[in-house]
Amino acid sequence: MYSLPQGTGGVNIFSQFNNTQQVPGTSSFKLPPAFFDGFSCIAVVGLSPKSNRPSHQVARYLLAVGYTVVPVNPGHNEVMGLPCYPDLLSIERPVDLINIFRRSECVPPIVRDAVTIGAGVIWMQQGVINQRATHAAEQAGLQVIMDCCLKIEHMRSVADR
Repeated sequence: MYSLPQGTGGVNIFSQFNNTQQVPGTSSFKLPPAFFDGFSCIAVVGLSPKSNRPSHQVARYLLAVGYTVVPVNPGHNEVMGLPCYPDLLSIERPVDLINIFRRSECVPPIVRDAVTIGAGVIWMQQGVINQRATHAAEQAGLQVIMDCCLKIEHMRSVADR
């Protein structure tokens, strides 16, 4: 079970590892060293074709470090030279992690679709916070990280090895 530390916007994904309160966005926040090892395919929901947007920069980084990136954006057929899907249910391959770049109020249907396709992790980027969606995802057995940058945490994880 993952719990929200008092007075913070992030979710403590570490409650199964120890009892310390580690909060995304702080220097004490550290993913377990092997956290990223089991992932190969990451869907980026809200991926923008504009290279100056954070979603685009994070997706470029993920591609550069060897992940398969699946763009999800109903406004585009292709992003970054990759086929772009209108929603998670349209993706024709297994997805390990869902990286969300959408407004907080848009998260619940994304979580429902993530559960349906059998994803293992919901990752809400910095500024994306939805407690109800987090609870629903955790009830369905998904790991949830909220209000935290995937690129930054992956870079920290790699640097700590």
